[in-house]
Amino acid sequence: MSTRSPTLNTRVSRLSATPRRRRPKFRPSSAVAVLILIVLAVAWLVPVLWALATSLKSETDAGAPGGWIGAGGITFDAYAKVLSSGQIPTWAFNSLLTSVLITVLTVVISALAGYAFSRLDFSGRKWLLAVIIGSIVIPPQVLIVPLFYEMLSLNMIDTYWGIILPQLIAPAMVFILKKFFDQIPNELEDAARVDGAGRMRIFLQVVVPLSRPILAAVSIFVFIGAWNNFLWPFIVINDSSLMTLPVGLQTIKSAFGVQYAQNMASALLAALPLILVFLFFQRQIIKGISSTGFGNS
Repeated sequence: MSTRSPTLNTRVSRLSATPRRRRPKFRPSSAVAVLILIVLAVAWLVPVLWALATSLKSETDAGAPGGWIGAGGITFDAYAKVLSSGQIPTWAFNSLLTSVLITVLTVVISALAGYAFSRLDFSGRKWLLAVIIGSIVIPPQVLIVPLFYEMLSLNMIDTYWGIILPQLIAPAMVFILKKFFDQIPNELEDAARVDGAGRMRIFLQVVVPLSRPILAAVSIFVFIGAWNNFLWPFIVINDSSLMTLPVGLQTIKSAFGVQYAQNMASALLAALPLILVFLFFQRQIIKGISSTGFGNS
């Protein structure tokens, strides 16, 4: 007669029935892929490190040939001059305000449009979707002149809305969200419809909670694009107090020629928020991209 308790026997049987994980086999293709990723990472990291090293030099050392560290050692003079020469806090606030508003409004518009293309059957749906997909390949620079005249006619030059409104339409994000919404089972919406839910309630209470990964990824992509946008804010804004950070940093010039250390310090200051966004939200970005289904197509 066994002295083991039934609970212990059950645990033992479960442990014995659990298959052991096998170590992944070495594949040459995996080694090649890892090697390519390492090369690409180094190719991206070296210019960033060079810019950082240059920004920590004096202007004399930055303009002279030499190693990563200047003869005078590490100095933060370039950052001090950049921060004291312009309206950095004002420009950073303008960039943050416009980027957040562009992100929120673009995600709302793109999500509603993507859901309509995914679930609604209306006249001209295929043609309109084809126009949206085709507009993805149109360079934004082509639309600068008509957009400028449109903002001028609306008296939105030198205003926040002059920066924001032309950037709200994102055909690529509409298409990405439409692809994601196609993967949500219709049975979930049918069950909510049986309970008396309307179309908008289904979208807000069923579709949106299931779409959080892709919505987070789209939000990050839109925010990065809005923060980095230089050309349109440069054209539509002349008032220095309304300039965004990328535009404002370009106005900090010196009468003594090119200041390499200050230029690198300005570039790193403008890129720092985006680096932090990526470091904190890289999981959401990867999860959102994998949720679109493009990798399985």
